[in-house]
Parts: sequence; C-alpha cells; structure tokens
Amino acid sequence: MTLTIPPFLRKALLADAAISGAAAALMIAGAGILGPLLALPGPLLFWAGVALVPFVALLITVARRQAAPRLLVLDIVLVNALWVVGSLAIMLAGIISPNLLGVAFITAQALAVALFAVLQYAALRTAPVAA
Repeated sequence: MTLTIPPFLRKALLADAAISGAAAALMIAGAGILGPLLALPGPLLFWAGVALVPFVALLITVARRQAAPRLLVLDIVLVNALWVVGSLAIMLAGIISPNLLGVAFITAQALAVALFAVLQYAALRTAPVAA
C-alpha cells in the first residue's frame, strides 16, 4: 500500500534527517575527541556515524516524495526503535562503560531518536492512502 506523505510526516522525516545528519558528522569527525571525553570507543562512535549516513539519505529521499510505500515508512520507524534499543542495550549489558557524560550522550540521543520514532509512527497511522 502506498501512502501520501502528509506535511507532518514530511517534517518529522526532515527533522530526523537534520538531527541524524548532525550526529553523524559529529561522530565521524569528532570520534577521536569524543571517545576519551565520553569514555566511549572511538571506532564505535566513528562507525555509528558512518551507519547514519545512508539512513539520512533515505530519510531525505522519502521526505521529498509525494508518496511512499507504507512498509518503507514503517521500516524507518523500526530502524529508529532498534537504534534506541541498541543504544541502551550496549550500556545495560556492560558492552561499553561510558562515564557520566557518555551515559548522558547516549541517553539523550536515544531519547531524541525515540521521539522521532513516535512522531513518525503517529504520522504514519494518519497518512492517507495514495490515489
């Protein structure tokens, strides 16, 4: 099923792209500085930033369209939800041991991503079917 991209969903996708793009640039360019500051592995920050680049491209592409497959938009919501779960899981499982600033960084970005997932899902539920 193809959905029309309503203005609210378009704005949520573009806001997600802007924030995710800024985070990607920060993590890619600043991994060497952020790593010691946050007590996080520099390669983790770098590759997490790299992983965001195609996601940002997808967000922009979908936001610029008039319509998109419902499953594609749902996939974006699910990727955001998985990012949140993964971000919190690596801390809770003890895979990484960030300092307090690192915990705040991971928690803040996870909360922001969770907000985008909720907004996108709400917009998805009310998006009209494309003619």
